[in-house]
Amino acid sequence: MNQKLLKLENLLRFHTVFRQLHSLGQRRILAQWNHVFSSAYPVWTAQLCIRPWQTDPLIGAALSQYRLLVTKKEERSQKSQLLSTKSKKEVEVWIGMTIEELARAMEKDIDYVYEALMNTAIDIDSLEAHSRLDEGRIKEVVKMTGMKLKWSKLKQDKIRENKDAVRSLSAFWGKAADDGVMKQTVESIQHAKDAQVPIVLAINKCDKAEADPEKVKKELLAYDVVCEDYGGDVQAVHVSALTGDNLMALAEATIALAEILELKADPTGPVEGTVIESFTDKGRGPVTTAIIQRGTLRKGSILVAGKSWAKVRLMFDENGKIIHEACPSTPVGIVGWRDLPSAGDEILEVESEPRARAVVDWRKYELEQEKNKEDLKVIEEKRKEHQEAHQKAREKYSNMHWKERSFLKYQEKKEQKSSKSKEKEERDSHVLPVIIKGDVDGSVEAIVNIMHTYDASHECELELVHFGVGDVSENDVNLAETFRGVIYGFNVNAGNVIQKSAAKKGVKIKLHKIIYRLIEDLQEELSSRLPCILEEHPIGEASILATFSVTEGKKKVPVAGCRVQKGQLEKQKKFKLIRNGDVIWKGSLTSLKHHKDDISVIKTGMDCGLSLSEEKIEFQVGDEIVCYEEKEVPAKTSWDPGF
Repeated sequence: MNQKLLKLENLLRFHTVFRQLHSLGQRRILAQWNHVFSSAYPVWTAQLCIRPWQTDPLIGAALSQYRLLVTKKEERSQKSQLLSTKSKKEVEVWIGMTIEELARAMEKDIDYVYEALMNTAIDIDSLEAHSRLDEGRIKEVVKMTGMKLKWSKLKQDKIRENKDAVRSLSAFWGKAADDGVMKQTVESIQHAKDAQVPIVLAINKCDKAEADPEKVKKELLAYDVVCEDYGGDVQAVHVSALTGDNLMALAEATIALAEILELKADPTGPVEGTVIESFTDKGRGPVTTAIIQRGTLRKGSILVAGKSWAKVRLMFDENGKIIHEACPSTPVGIVGWRDLPSAGDEILEVESEPRARAVVDWRKYELEQEKNKEDLKVIEEKRKEHQEAHQKAREKYSNMHWKERSFLKYQEKKEQKSSKSKEKEERDSHVLPVIIKGDVDGSVEAIVNIMHTYDASHECELELVHFGVGDVSENDVNLAETFRGVIYGFNVNAGNVIQKSAAKKGVKIKLHKIIYRLIEDLQEELSSRLPCILEEHPIGEASILATFSVTEGKKKVPVAGCRVQKGQLEKQKKFKLIRNGDVIWKGSLTSLKHHKDDISVIKTGMDCGLSLSEEKIEFQVGDEIVCYEEKEVPAKTSWDPGF
């Protein structure tokens, strides 16, 4: 009997060792076994690996009991180790890190992480070194090892950006004809290379007669983007957004590339996606259109995106038809958001509403803290400037009598008041406050991004007071009245009541259906805030044939004998003297004579004598006299939005 128990105990020990080896290094062992069990060996050798205890239910039950006892014993030993540990090591982790990255962060080997995952519900046989772990698994592993967690926000953001880039194929739109490759395209190419994502090239405006797609392909060679026509691996599709030509070919090229790369999504697990557009529907409230990238979205799911969360009440497809679930790669409209998320926000599914509220509150708290830090920096800079100015003022008044000091301060305050009023008038005339309202979040984002390219602040300052989604409201009108700004709307409406209120308060509301029309209107409004430019329009030209002087009283006045070559000379207009192509004088005439008669106009081909208002100027034969008039011309802003 004792010998049987001893054999059973040895068998149990052998099973435990073999199970650990199997769990920790299954793929490494399988690779070695595949090498050993090659075709040179008979088939029956593989059958030797059959575990004998799998065929005996009694031994299997004993093994399960023994595993339970060992697990409890290990848990007790781990708890005692955690209690005995006085100082815990801090590990910097992030959501979505791989097993290899977690082991490196803890300064352990990969087998150590596998061993920690053995007592969890996860199937470690399906894990590899590059397999990603969710938040719960990372917490369990770090907790079992007796270390402290430290979430790395910057790393999480970087991982999220890379993950979004890898999930989607990158399509770049190079303008055809004389436009070539734009600056935005070059930036997108650089981002794609940094994220290591494939590229599909869509050359737009190919319906134009002057379109030259080959020019775009050749220009892209400078940025290491080689199309298939030139021996590269980048697909180039000639499309037209206006006529819709080859749009299906572009979709097929993208799908073909996805199939070649074997890009697949997991329909199980928590839902992940990306907000494509967001808008407010009068009957449904905040609505988003999204692409599901992982998991299956169903009615009742709790979602978080940016600073908003939702309990899905309704879902519909691209045709407006109500659907009950959305699998990966499915475009879906989602109804049930508490607030409106932004286009591009990542959608994540959470387990409950309290969890969603906690996540949103935490994100808002983080943004508020970042804003407070920025405000604190500005306050510190202003405080330093104030202290320096106060110190200089004290040094300035330190050696003065109190009467002199009081009088000087009074004079300075008086000058400051007048200068402030002048500055305020100049600022009001050289500043354009703007309020942007759009139909969807993506349109507003596009307009705001174009406004960020504004580089003519030295001419007129452009201030973005507010932007949002939805029709123009009374609050927008009140805000525009306060800042003396202009409201620009894209694909939105302004009711009769709103328009009457705006007209009464002197607020401009400008509505557009095309973005570049809105930007052109904005350029015109900026130009109207600029001072007019004085342009010189020539009336007549004359050449100096001789010079002489005339005595007037006790003075000798230099006189030029001229012949009018072009147009006519008018005494009341302005004149300039040009010598060797350079203007050496501008002003008015004191006299204009034909022979001995004073006249006001000399026409082409006639001779005349004239003298300038400035007597120090000496004439030379060959100089030119130009008669001109100045006209005020409206100025145009130098801002070029790029289209």
